[in-house]
Amino acid sequence: MTVVTSPHDSVIALARHGLIDYEKAWDVQRTIHGEVVEKKRPNTLLLLQHPSVYTAGRRSDPSERPHDGTPVIDVDRGGRITWHGPGQLVGYPIVRLAKPTEVVGFVREIEAGLIQVCAEFGIKAQCFAGRSGVWIRDEKGDRKIAAIGIRVAKAVTMHGFALNVCPDLTAFDRIVPCGIADAEVTSMEKELGRAITIEEVEPVVERYIFESLKRVTV
Repeated sequence: MTVVTSPHDSVIALARHGLIDYEKAWDVQRTIHGEVVEKKRPNTLLLLQHPSVYTAGRRSDPSERPHDGTPVIDVDRGGRITWHGPGQLVGYPIVRLAKPTEVVGFVREIEAGLIQVCAEFGIKAQCFAGRSGVWIRDEKGDRKIAAIGIRVAKAVTMHGFALNVCPDLTAFDRIVPCGIADAEVTSMEKELGRAITIEEVEPVVERYIFESLKRVTV
């Protein structure tokens, strides 16, 4: 576990969990969230991957779910339905916000960090007005490369972001990802046209997301 100091004299701990079952990771999140709320633990960023799983946020519509009975885990984050699986780097920042009511500002900082990650690898990504997450927008159309869904309780965040590094994108074909039917889902591997690994991307995500979190946490 790595610890760094933020400008507000708090610390951010980094915990790498590798491949971990979604519901087990959710339990870990809840435990850490409670400890951060009670100031028994520093702000913490979890980085991990999940085995293949569909999760649905509070705004999900039944029509967006798989129609073949594939299980979906209903969760207490914002956003709609998405997929997690190997090759997708998931980050759960469990942090105390300096301005707990400015949730949109927190999301924008996470987006900015992920945009910088993409840029480091030569991918031009951006925000999309009215749609959360990180996008590629060009003559080929609109493509989402990272999703964000969070929850804030007692001024401390849970859940987070999922960056598609090198996953099997066909898993998204069975749902309406994030409730958006008029855009595609993409990955760093697809955009680059070459193989890329989680191991290549993870240190870059750590660097830029830490910088983003420093600006909004106490």
